[in-house]
Parts: sequence; C-alpha cells; structure tokens
Amino acid sequence: MDKNAIKKFAVWARTELIARVSLKGVEYGITEDNIAPAAADSINGKVLTDTEKKQRIACIAEINDKGYKQVMEEVAYTWFNRFSALRFMEVNGYLPSHVRVFTDEENNFKPQIITEAIHLDLDGLDMEKVYELKEAEKNEELYKYLLIVQCNALNKILPGMFQKISDYTELLLPDNLLREGSVIQQMIELIPEDDWKDAVQIIGWLYQYYNSEKKDDVFAALKKNVKITKENIPAATQLFTPDWIVRYMVENSVGRLWLEGHEDNNLKNEWKYYLDEAEQEADVAEQLRAIREEYKNIKPEEIKVIDPCMGSGHILVYTFDVLMQIYESYGYSQRDAAKSIVENNIYGLDIDDRAFQLAYFAIMMKARSYNRRFLTLEIEPNLCAIQESNGLQYEQDMGDFLLSEEHRETLKYLLDTFVDAKEYGSILKVEKRDYDGFLEAWKLTAEATLGNVVMMLWYNECNQIVPVLAKQAKILAQKYEIVVSNPPYMSSGSMGSKLVSYVQKNYEKSKGDMYTVFIEKCENFLCKNGLCAMITQHSWMFLVSFEKIREKFFNNRLVNMIHLGARAFEEISGEVVQTVSFCFSKDNSVNYKSVFCRLAELQSSSLKEKALLSREKIYIKRIKQFEIIKGMPILYWAGDELLEFFK
Repeated sequence: MDKNAIKKFAVWARTELIARVSLKGVEYGITEDNIAPAAADSINGKVLTDTEKKQRIACIAEINDKGYKQVMEEVAYTWFNRFSALRFMEVNGYLPSHVRVFTDEENNFKPQIITEAIHLDLDGLDMEKVYELKEAEKNEELYKYLLIVQCNALNKILPGMFQKISDYTELLLPDNLLREGSVIQQMIELIPEDDWKDAVQIIGWLYQYYNSEKKDDVFAALKKNVKITKENIPAATQLFTPDWIVRYMVENSVGRLWLEGHEDNNLKNEWKYYLDEAEQEADVAEQLRAIREEYKNIKPEEIKVIDPCMGSGHILVYTFDVLMQIYESYGYSQRDAAKSIVENNIYGLDIDDRAFQLAYFAIMMKARSYNRRFLTLEIEPNLCAIQESNGLQYEQDMGDFLLSEEHRETLKYLLDTFVDAKEYGSILKVEKRDYDGFLEAWKLTAEATLGNVVMMLWYNECNQIVPVLAKQAKILAQKYEIVVSNPPYMSSGSMGSKLVSYVQKNYEKSKGDMYTVFIEKCENFLCKNGLCAMITQHSWMFLVSFEKIREKFFNNRLVNMIHLGARAFEEISGEVVQTVSFCFSKDNSVNYKSVFCRLAELQSSSLKEKALLSREKIYIKRIKQFEIIKGMPILYWAGDELLEFFK
C-alpha cells in the first residue's frame, strides 16, 4: 500500500474540498463574514428554486448553530467520505448497478456512469432530465446529478454512509468534478487501484491523513493554552493502530476467550500473535479451570465485543475476521455467520460522526465480503456516533399524554444524560434501563400525534435524535465479554473545563489522562471474567501520579503485556509516544503469573513485530510482586533478587 500517495492525496483533498465547498457557499450568498437573508428568493441575480431555498435555509440554520467554519468542514468531509466509499465499492464490484461512478473498466477517468446514463436503473432517477442534459451536452451538470442520485439510491442499503442528501450537503457539492485536477481525478490518479482492495487499511489511513493538518493546528493552539474543544478532540487524539498490534489485542482477547473454553489447535495456529499462558501454580490453575468451565458454555453469538473508541473501525474489522473463524469452527456457514456477527457480536462508539461513517462502512463491506446478499438484508450494525440532546426539552403536557410513566421517565433521563455528550463520549456513565421497550413505545406514539400540529412538531423534532439516544444508551449501559480499544491520549491539562469537571467527579483514580480514564471505563464495561485488550501510553505503569489507577488495576488478572516503547507507530518518530499493549481479565487470581514481552528498546515497528513473533525477551511475573515497591511501578524486567531486596 502506497501510504505516501494516500497521505499526499488526503492532506491536499481536505484543503481543496473546503475551498470548493466554500466557493459554492459564495454562489448562494453564504460567506464567513456575510450571509444574505435566509428568506431571499434570488442571490446575485440568480432565482432560486424551491429546493434550493429550503436547502439554503437549512444551511444557514446549521451555521448559526455550529459556526461557518465547522459547517464547511463537515460538508467537505461528508463528500470526501462518499467519494472514498464509492471508489471502494466500484473497485470491488459492490455497487448494485455494477456501473462505475468514477472510471471506466480500464480505470481511466472516464466515468462509466455518464456513458451508461440512459441505461441506468437507479431509484429516483429522472430519465427525462438525463436525456435533456445529454442532448444539451451538459456533462458536468449531468455528472453531478447522477452522483447525487447514486448516493441517494445507496441510502437504502447503506444509510449510515449515504444519508439522503436533498439538504444543504447537495447544495454545496463542488462544481467542475470532471476537470483535470479535481478531487475525484486526483483520487484516481494518485492512489493505485489495488490499494482500494483492503477497506480497513485504505479507510483508516485516509481518515488519519485527512485530519493531520487539523491535528497540527490543535497542538499549535495548545502551546498557546487553547484547550481542546469537543469539535477538535477527534483530530487531536485519533491514531491509526498498526495492524500487528490490532491482531495481538484481538487474538489475545476474543481468541483467548474462545480457546480457553473450546480447545482448537487449528484456530490457535492461525493466530500468530496469541501468547501462551505461563505455567501456573496448582491453586491458580484450579481457579482458572472454574472460569474456563464457564467459557465452555458460551456460543459464538453470545460473545459481545465493544470498541468504545472505534475510530474508522480497524479493530472491529479484524475482530470480525476472528469471529468468523470461530463461527466456522462451530459449524456456521460464512453467510449466516456474517449476519449474526453484525447483529449480535460487534458494538462500537465514537464521538466523531465522520469516524462512525467510516467504521460503519468498513463493517458493512466486511460483511458483504462474506455474504454477497448482505447489503439487501437491511441490517443495521450496533455502532453509534454519540449524539447530544442539546436544545431538546421535555414538554410535560405532550410527554405525559403520549408515554407511560416508565417511558416518560426514560425520555427525561435520555434528554438530561446526553447534554454535551460529545464532550465526554464513551466515558459517560449510563443507567441500565429497558431502552428497547422505550423505543417500541416511542415509535407507537407517532400515530397519537396525528391531528395535533403542536404535538406533531414536538414529536418530529425529538424523533430526529431520540432513537439514537436510546441506541447509544443501551450500548453504554450493557456489559461485554470483550473490550478492545486504542483510547485517546489527552492529559487533563489539555481538556476543556466541562470534561475536566466530569472526569474529576466520576473517575477520581484515573483522572490524569483520558487514556487512564478509559482503562477504568473499559474495566467497567466488562462482565465478570470478561477480557479487555488495550494499547495506551506506558506512563501509567511507572509515574507516581498514576499510582491509584495501578492499585485499582492490580485487582484484575493481567494475562499478558507487550511493552512497545517508542516508534511502535511508523507515523510518529522520536520518543513522544511511548506505548504498551496489554490484555487483562476481570477476575482476581492473586498469584497469577503474567507474561511480559519487552520490545521497548527496538527502534522500529517492524523490528518490534518480529521480536514478538519470535517470542524474544519474555518475562514471567506476578503483578502483586510490585506492590512491595513504593508507588507500585510495574518493573516486570526486575530480577527476583532485586524484588526480594525491596521486600
């Protein structure tokens, strides 16, 4: 995969798309410094259609709510996401029409969708308009129209990526997409077609590189004591996890849970990053036998896995592959397994709407790769971009009339809990309630509003967000057999005031950094005897300021740990990011011997991977041994004589 080409394109495309989207805004009297009246019938002598007027009003309302720059940024990345998704689908033959949107069969920048326009069978396509534009040789206008219709047609099978775009997103679609040097032409020219064959890799790198300049801006502002706002948290904290580290985490959590209850050497041989357990003392071995007896009863469809900081979905996609192997070993067909994995096994959360779109797309494409008919099944994955309830009020007269006491209390709870939710994301503490029952009741109330205009308006406004609030509340409230994550790294000194206050109140032992908060939160997500795998900064293992989180962590069973140190991430040079990845179980086997693999001194990601695969520098220690040292640092490489000296 040519990551330099992907980076060059993504960094340039962000600037280009924001500029082009902003230029379309100027055409409709929308600039950062001045906006023509929302009710205007014409702009700069151009008479607006009814559709354009509605779209423009919606755009202005969004700018008033979020700010001009934020809206232009969102529209730009929405189109970037759609272009990326369409390119992936056309290269892999996943478009239902089987007609390429950007190229011809030889991968030339000659969109097949234009040459085949009069033969297209797309929902919502106005063939008279196609003929009219064809005859007038208005290829640019025809292409924009076909592109919008294609995106809207895909809404039926991929609503999380291709939302209906008859709003201002369509209004601000850039012009001249067929010209030499356009974003689409550069995407085809710079990124080799073969690189689009691996959804998770191409999507993950595009996401990281697209955000790279914004990330630099956020950190430059930090030096001037400008705190990281909720809008900028994703850009500041997102980091695409190297594939081999993802495999280590998933194989030692999802894979381990299955192998400990269902011995299968064929699967074990497939998982090259799986670390065997150290030989245990008799009393510990007996405790483990009891746990594994419970694992024996678990079926593939009962293994719930969550990544609460899913980003573009890299961890979840490899989880999908490992689960598929487990399902097949249990006798499932790939077709049935793909359906069950999306419905029952995989859960994900993120505060970034764009990351959600990409993770959603990656999971749906992975399912499609195992089941050709999957996209026609209308299955929605258990993924959410955490949404806020800001601006929604519970109306006593209407709410009391429509809902039972239990369900109106749940509605009030949802509206209160998710105020400013993007500040906090997955660390929000949410009560366990009957959210499924509430959702059913909420849907049924729609009919009761008919004929009452005021009630209908209130219900429709709430209905834009309430079902999402209930879905994300359910995901946040339930327990999981497996948690796997690369959480954000952000010190308390970089957090905004609301986030600092929430963390201090709810995560007193781990409040020093967002990644340590997530160590505590991920433990809370686990059911009894569940397994969690994470990659974090390694500072929590040693610093005095993190002693409380170590003390809490020592109540779990640390299964294994790979100490990565610096340069585990190829994109980050120097000593800035020093990391550790580890797997622990939510059970307390006091004398358990953990496996440690020291990779910190190795100077590249590839060398670290090779050392892990060859099982070099392995240490066996009980983490309880470190309690005798003041501050309890995890000095796993210390010899027994030194530890005895401390004792």
